[in-house]
Amino acid sequence: MTTQLVGDLLILALAARVFGADAIALLRRLAAVGVRAGVSEMTRHQRGAGR
Repeated sequence: MTTQLVGDLLILALAARVFGADAIALLRRLAAVGVRAGVSEMTRHQRGAGR
């Protein structure tokens, strides 16, 4: 997890406290993007090792 992603998560967590349910939906989306990026990175490394 990059420091930029950690910063984004902290900002969204603060926004969730301030703005409520709408910010929680955004936080879930950001978490999903992080998971997709991690899976993509793992897949890329697996393909690179197989060559």
